[in-house]
Amino acid sequence: MPFYNVQGSIPPKRHTVFKKNNKILFEQHVSREGFSGIYSNMYHLSMPTELIKVGNFVKSKLEKASCKHKARHIKSYKIKKFGDPINSRMPILFNNDLIISLVHISKNMDYFFRNGHYDELFYVQYGNGVIKTNFGNLKYKKGDYIIIPKGTIYKINYESETKLLLVESVTSINSPKKYKNKFGQLLESSPYCERDIIIPILEKPINKKGEFTIKVRLEDGFQDYVYNHHPFDVVGWDGFYFPWIFNIKNFEPIVGSLHQPPSVHQTFESNNFVVCSFVSRLFDFHKDAIPSPYPHSNIDSDEFIFYSEGKFMSRSGIRGESITLHPMGLPHGPQPGKYESSIGKKGTEELAVMIDTFRPLYLTKSAIELSDKDYCLSWIK
Repeated sequence: MPFYNVQGSIPPKRHTVFKKNNKILFEQHVSREGFSGIYSNMYHLSMPTELIKVGNFVKSKLEKASCKHKARHIKSYKIKKFGDPINSRMPILFNNDLIISLVHISKNMDYFFRNGHYDELFYVQYGNGVIKTNFGNLKYKKGDYIIIPKGTIYKINYESETKLLLVESVTSINSPKKYKNKFGQLLESSPYCERDIIIPILEKPINKKGEFTIKVRLEDGFQDYVYNHHPFDVVGWDGFYFPWIFNIKNFEPIVGSLHQPPSVHQTFESNNFVVCSFVSRLFDFHKDAIPSPYPHSNIDSDEFIFYSEGKFMSRSGIRGESITLHPMGLPHGPQPGKYESSIGKKGTEELAVMIDTFRPLYLTKSAIELSDKDYCLSWIK
């Protein structure tokens, strides 16, 4: 979320001498798009370049498990994989722009992590804990969207068992341009504002020497780097580049007299995909309104929906942690009887995360194994 923030102690001018206890501090410039995008300047007790060891590169390559073009119901609630926030990741869908995974945390990390090639967006299905980063700490809870830009060093300490939906994006994940004025401030008509954004709180710098492993995620695998000092030795930073949190229940739904298109639920955007939030809301109030979604064909996008909680009026056989995938071009919509039965209803209590991608999504072997093979025929009575 690009707005200016400052934490801890910083000098009056950039790129000037800055000392603590008569010892010089080391400035680190972290920026997007070379030197043309948003950036932050961080001030360290130790030089951030003091690398003492490079580990082996461990390959991790995704493969397409099926190219069959049909609607899917992926029962992610059946996933049994557990572990720490990194090794418990189970990719289910991907393309050249993003990777969608499920993460089931039952163990804390004994190392630090940095995603070197992807921005990360987590959605917290359940659980709570603390994400400790080099920008400060973020406490997470159920319903939080957690945005961690690439290059951020962090460690997740879970306090209760945690289930996450994860999107890794090649490009940055931002609030939609349509919600902002020319200065980058969220508009009055935006469904959320800056007050809803939680920013990291910088703790006291950790001045420790030793061996500190940072596992780095790269495009085709993982690389360990070992530094001679603790990475959270930051005394202060300022800028527009930092991790942040927005809770789905702070999204204010836009409603109308007739059924509104999914685009009114847009929450984030990136290159070639958008993220939308379906939240509890009043239904359409025209006297002849049909609250249920109308059958539609997304000619240019694949539609992914993660059903978080509540009752979903247009679908049967769906429960919390169900995932549906409706590929581009195929007509889909309410299942038999749902269209008619929605007439006269006043509202809905639901939470769901939708991702529309503008390039086809490919399924992994795990997604195939979790799929209901007959879902594509569920529009027949």
